Amino acid sequence: MKFGLELPTCTAGMAYPVPFASIDDVVRIGLEAEQLGYDEVAGNDHLSTMGYVRGVWPGPPDYFEPLLVLAHLAARTSTVRLLTGILMLPLREPVLLAKQVATLDHLSGGRFTLGVAVGGYREEFDQIFPGRRATRRGELAHEQLAALRALFSERRATYRGTHVRFEDVELFPKPRQGPLPVWSGGNSDGAIRRAAELAQGWLPAHLGAEAVAEGRRRLDHHARAAGRDPADITTAVQLNVCLAPTAGEAHDRFRRSQFPVWHASLRGTMQKGVDLDRYEALNLVGTPDDVCRKVAALEAAGVESLSATMFVGDTVDEMLDQIRTFARTVMPAFR
Repeated sequence: MKFGLELPTCTAGMAYPVPFASIDDVVRIGLEAEQLGYDEVAGNDHLSTMGYVRGVWPGPPDYFEPLLVLAHLAARTSTVRLLTGILMLPLREPVLLAKQVATLDHLSGGRFTLGVAVGGYREEFDQIFPGRRATRRGELAHEQLAALRALFSERRATYRGTHVRFEDVELFPKPRQGPLPVWSGGNSDGAIRRAAELAQGWLPAHLGAEAVAEGRRRLDHHARAAGRDPADITTAVQLNVCLAPTAGEAHDRFRRSQFPVWHASLRGTMQKGVDLDRYEALNLVGTPDDVCRKVAALEAAGVESLSATMFVGDTVDEMLDQIRTFARTVMPAFR
């Protein structure tokens, strides 16, 4: 099992309160993660705030662009992998994104993984592209992934889709890794299909062991239908962590945090049908022994990495305390 954590690049006002982390704090957390033995650090992605964030907080939060943050960390670290967890693919132009990603893979010495998804908030896409309100983001993301694969693998790439089109693009350098790992994020069947047909990994969020195993069975079926070996596709999962000496203390700390508000904002999308009690049970909330049991169940279900893990904290110090406790009490049991 590998372990990664989510840097607070674009989570202030969402999973974390405002104010939360400065850019110096974001970098400091990334550097300490490598020292603590985490396998990966991830950056979340938003270009604009959501309506619920504007309604809850009197001032806007700072959202730091994840590719630039990870490029900076590439120069300050040597072993930890760098992940976008996730980058909202429908908001990005694929040729420019391919150039950025290839450059970052070289800057990091081949330590970059591109995690992408359609995003949990349709309103953000509509804010940025008001003329594309009829666009189905899943269809757009499928074309973008296919386009990226062509740009990364072909000397001169042409793509003619409904949403994505370019002609005779000679994009060099190619990524240092071959292939550069691309993970499809999301819990929907569309996200699973994109992972099976076009990506090297699947990164769902806030799913328990049974749901991950069922999703993996569907992924394997789609991969074989596409002529791919399912063994070539990684299964990761993104969860929240809230540790305490007793289960009651962990429960209270979790309920006082910003995470229940964030969960409520996603009840119409990725948390549809999942009430707060179920949401807490699915995530890594409890004592270290409780959390180890949940991690073991996920590992038995085929999860290879806990990626872009989000640690409860109302301040940077509280978040770092959770990160350090997890590294000391949970990670050694799975090394």
